[in-house]
Amino acid sequence: MLAVEADGAEITTIEGLATDGKLDSLQGAFLDKGAVQCGFCTPGQLIAARALLTSNPHPSVEEIQEGLAGNLCRCGCYFQIIEAVAAVAEGEPR
Repeated sequence: MLAVEADGAEITTIEGLATDGKLDSLQGAFLDKGAVQCGFCTPGQLIAARALLTSNPHPSVEEIQEGLAGNLCRCGCYFQIIEAVAAVAEGEPR
């Protein structure tokens, strides 16, 4: 999407996921599950995952894969990313 297409919309960045200096549950799960390597894809993965969980709090693995399909991970840690999103969806404690 071009920036001009977001004119007037509310935009959340990766920094906006944290609250009062505390990481969002997804950010923590990404760290816990080793879903961050080079960090190139991490912001997009986290924002897409948060949007998915907001609209569908308990997605299946297939729904997680579909929700994150637009983000490419150069390190190939897709399994860990899906595992992290699923852990948050299942309410797994940190």
